[in-house]
Amino acid sequence: MKARYQYRFYPTDQQQQSLARLFGCVRVVWNDALAICKQSEKKPKSAELQKQVITQAKKTEERAWLSEVSVVPLQQSVADLEAAFKNFFDSCKGKQKGRKVGYPRFKKRTGHSEVSSEYARSKKRTSSQTARLTRRGFSFRGEGFYLAKIGIVKPVWSRELPSNPSSVTVIKDCANRYFLSFVVEVEPVQANAKNQSIGIDLGVKTFAVMSNGEKAFSPSYKALDRRVRKLQQKLARQQRGSNRRRKTRIQIAKLHNKIADTRKDFLHKLSTKIVSENQTIVLEDLNVSGMVKNRKLSRAISQQGWREFRVLVESKSEKYGRKFVVISRWGPTSQICSDCGYKWGKIDLSVRSVLCLNCGTEHDRDENASINIEKVGMGHRHDSKCTSRQSKTTSVASVDEA
Repeated sequence: MKARYQYRFYPTDQQQQSLARLFGCVRVVWNDALAICKQSEKKPKSAELQKQVITQAKKTEERAWLSEVSVVPLQQSVADLEAAFKNFFDSCKGKQKGRKVGYPRFKKRTGHSEVSSEYARSKKRTSSQTARLTRRGFSFRGEGFYLAKIGIVKPVWSRELPSNPSSVTVIKDCANRYFLSFVVEVEPVQANAKNQSIGIDLGVKTFAVMSNGEKAFSPSYKALDRRVRKLQQKLARQQRGSNRRRKTRIQIAKLHNKIADTRKDFLHKLSTKIVSENQTIVLEDLNVSGMVKNRKLSRAISQQGWREFRVLVESKSEKYGRKFVVISRWGPTSQICSDCGYKWGKIDLSVRSVLCLNCGTEHDRDENASINIEKVGMGHRHDSKCTSRQSKTTSVASVDEA
């Protein structure tokens, strides 16, 4: 299976200029190829696009500067456009699950649309920029790493690469930080699980309540969020194009990255702990896009990172050889007693403890939901119609009647 390993590096001033030139060329090739696709009645193939926007374009005066950068990331930019079109067509035909994928768009000078969710919602945003290279465009040089026509950069090797990378993506984020993201092959981890299964109920006040009684609380982002709001007010009053406005924008981007890094660290540690200790992990399919429409809870829900947590658990389950189960969001997991199966119906969110009228057991709302999630995921729960029935004696057919 494939995995990504990301390392930060600090380029020199000249390397920063070369990287800026590389990002600009990648953007221009993407836009030129997309313009040709829009003008054509039938979308040209990837090889034909590369010939027009790279090989032939270098011979013209307008695009002669494309020869100053490596041809590998330019070819990968056309390949990425081909993948974007494939995802769009598959989404239109219903072959791709999830949200509808839109038609590929032109890229701006500010960069690609790869930016943290909080910062993307801001009106004044600057996105990150990327360029991808295959094995022809990079090599290892001792402790350094060589990028074609960029030079040798020195990443901070926080951990060893498990195998030789098949590709590397150079990233410059909105806070002007530089990263190398490697795609490598990793072997599945063979580890025995302590528990057979676990159900997880995600929330806002308590990030995760497990069916075994454990609770996980997410870090507080209030102080950082308050600083972001003040700086955004300051940014709105500053003159466009001024140096002070640019400095304020960088400060906002750094705060957003600090929030995202804190959340990512918490989610990685929690997901690793859950996956390593349990054989089957059961989550509920949440309609996050619908829940954030609630103005009172939208900011708190967006900061939790439920979707990111689900992706991490799913990918690590594959790595550890675990079973990952997602149950339907329409299951009444918070409306049913986890002991006797009695259904008491919908209750207000302010009610945190429930007393079952059938068996007399008092339940914590979230713990009861997590137990029900585990039961549904393991196949030990009847449907909602069966659970709402009262216990009645039913006649059994005799052997002769059968």
